[in-house]
Amino acid sequence: MLKIIKTEIIYFTLILLVLAVLQHADLLHSPLERISLMSDKGNYLHPLLWTSTVYIAVGLVRLIVKYLLHLKNRNKQN
Repeated sequence: MLKIIKTEIIYFTLILLVLAVLQHADLLHSPLERISLMSDKGNYLHPLLWTSTVYIAVGLVRLIVKYLLHLKNRNKQN
C-alpha cells in the first residue's frame, strides 16, 4: 500500500512540474522571480487545482485502460 501511495505522489508531482513549466516558461529562467510574483498575488491554490484536475483526468484514463486490459485478458483465458 505504501508503494502505491509513493507512486501516486510521484505522478502528482510530475504533473505539477510539467504543468508549471508549460504554463510558466519563465519558471526555468528566473524561478525566484516567479515565486515572488506568486506570493505577491497570493494565489497558492491554483497550481494544486489545475494539477488535481489533470491528475483525476489521467487517473480516469488509467482506470479505463486497466479495465480494458482486464477484459482482454479475461477473454483470452476462456
